[in-house]
Amino acid sequence: MTPSLPHSLSPSPLPTSYKHIRDLDQLIALVASHRIAGRKIVFTNGCFDILHAGHVSYLQRAKVLGDILIIGVNSDDSIRRLKGSTRPINPLEDRMQVLAALACVDYLIPFEEDSPSHLISKLHPNIYVKGGDYTKETLPETPVVEEYGGVIEFLPFLENRSTSKIIEQISQGKNHS
Repeated sequence: MTPSLPHSLSPSPLPTSYKHIRDLDQLIALVASHRIAGRKIVFTNGCFDILHAGHVSYLQRAKVLGDILIIGVNSDDSIRRLKGSTRPINPLEDRMQVLAALACVDYLIPFEEDSPSHLISKLHPNIYVKGGDYTKETLPETPVVEEYGGVIEFLPFLENRSTSKIIEQISQGKNHS
């Protein structure tokens, strides 16, 4: 006779989180209520395919810039278009569940486009945050943010931390030392 696992340990589908917002109109309403309460809205976006220390540091620093941190998460199809056919490593639901576990994250919304310009144009975050590999001139979302008077902040990356580098190390059988 095989012992059964306690209910809390039995396998189950990935739980959804109150942080996962699928409907843009719902997120717009949440943002409006936070604005009325005087909270500063920060928005960033990305693939977050294999979450690493660089991502966590970046998101924690983004949160410090305001009160509410919203992350636009690229869909699987969007990542394939941006990164190639071998990506993503982790499907959208897994990536969102891992991000939702971070205390600094308030809301997550997936998007299908290659750029979150549409989300930004609807949400009007006070601050739009991107990594230091961008400039205002190279950032596709700059015109949208500037049109409504938002602020763009660029945060430096942690040295030698990237999903692509992790994938390369794994494929080469290298140990990080």
